[in-house]
Amino acid sequence: MDVLGGSKSIAGASVNEQTAMRSTAVLSCVRVISETLASLPLNIYKSTKGSKDKVDNVIYELLHNAPNPYTTSFNFREVMQSNLLLYGNAYAEIDYDSNGNIVALWHIPAWRVQVYKARDGDLVYKITLEDGTEKTLQSYRVLHIAGLRYNGLMGFSPIQVARESIGLALATEEFGSRFFGQGTNVGGVVEHPSALGEKAYKNLKESLNETYAGLGNSHRLLLLEEGMKYSRSGIPPNDAQFIESRKFQIEEIARIFRVPLHMIGHLEHATFSNIEHQSIEFVVHTIRPYLVRWEQAIKMKLFKATKYYAEFNVEGLLRGDVKSRYDAYAVGRQWGWLSVNDIREKENMAKLPTDVGDKYLTPLNMTILGEPKGSFLNAKNTDEGGDDSDDGNGDTSLQNSRDGT
Repeated sequence: MDVLGGSKSIAGASVNEQTAMRSTAVLSCVRVISETLASLPLNIYKSTKGSKDKVDNVIYELLHNAPNPYTTSFNFREVMQSNLLLYGNAYAEIDYDSNGNIVALWHIPAWRVQVYKARDGDLVYKITLEDGTEKTLQSYRVLHIAGLRYNGLMGFSPIQVARESIGLALATEEFGSRFFGQGTNVGGVVEHPSALGEKAYKNLKESLNETYAGLGNSHRLLLLEEGMKYSRSGIPPNDAQFIESRKFQIEEIARIFRVPLHMIGHLEHATFSNIEHQSIEFVVHTIRPYLVRWEQAIKMKLFKATKYYAEFNVEGLLRGDVKSRYDAYAVGRQWGWLSVNDIREKENMAKLPTDVGDKYLTPLNMTILGEPKGSFLNAKNTDEGGDDSDDGNGDTSLQNSRDGT
């Protein structure tokens, strides 16, 4: 495919991954997904006997802070994700030092890469450099995040698959621009009681071309001669259909990228209630699949030891209002599956010392079905050599430290 030209749609617009960005709907969808993913905290964890511990190592520094000396983590993830959305693939060269340690990640523009399967079954990445020369990288030297794909090698471009829908949007915008830029729009018609004289016709023609044509002259006062009358007209059916067509194409493009309409500025049917639910759906159905692609690609290419893995934190995107969050924390705290430090971590607050912040509560009125009140706690105290008496306060809580929750 010609990067500069692209394939023409039936509507006549040239469509490729770059021209598609001229559509405000495409631009908005790519921006909102890419910027959302790039802004999420990305942490490295180590699996340890059923739990996980945060790790601050070289890979963490590359993914969370700066992948190389010239790029921030936000910009790196933003351009990688935008490539994934437009081209169906995102590539980064993995740079190793002489000891085999990963020291940097360098973004490779998706349109410069071709993927092949070698005879030994491994993937080979052929990259065309800016000067026209080519270099080849083995699979272990490329972080490849692929979208939906047919052949198992490269993801396909959503822009090319949906070329007709995007092409119609581009053609509609171009038509509208030409209509207002070159057309004459006085918002009505001129009637003459009899035949129009040559002088009056000449004056009218010159006046229309020089004074009233173009977007900046729309709806100006029209001076008439020889008893001519002006009648205002409403929006012609074709113009009304043109407006509806533009709205539909915005919805169609949002459907391609699975972005709620309110997130790209289309608020025609938006309400406070459905916006809140659509925002959660955006995280679950749009952002999360991309996060999984990233996490699994990072795990496969950047970690040789299986105990390390990357994970995005989406807690901030799923937060409700303050009261709803605090009510949920209260339930988790009261019933013993959240500690103070668990809650503080979700709120991006510093943890308290372990002997204070990692305590869990067990309700005193917990009872095993069919047994006397408080039997669950009494049995636990007996097993631990504690006092199995019940003070009768069934609605109070006892602090009980436990591991691995």
